[in-house]
Amino acid sequence: MKTPRITEREFQAQVVQLARLCGWLVYHTHDSRRSAAGFPDLVLVRETVLFVELKVPPNRLSPDQTAWVERLRGAGQAACVWTPDQWGEIELTLR
Repeated sequence: MKTPRITEREFQAQVVQLARLCGWLVYHTHDSRRSAAGFPDLVLVRETVLFVELKVPPNRLSPDQTAWVERLRGAGQAACVWTPDQWGEIELTLR
């Protein structure tokens, strides 16, 4: 089944809602204009920490976003790039 087209803002709201329902603390920088370019959209904390970048196709990672994800992973952190078509995997991860 094809996922209906949604905006990144709508997708983020869905992920944040599910994360909070599942007991995660959620951090999102609401105005990133004065923050480091490319930092992931969400930081989720429960028994672990997840750094999450959200993308709705056809949007792609910028070079700065790719650098952050790769550096975080290289430092042993869980850094994910999630798209709406991964909803089943997102649910499993957050539950």
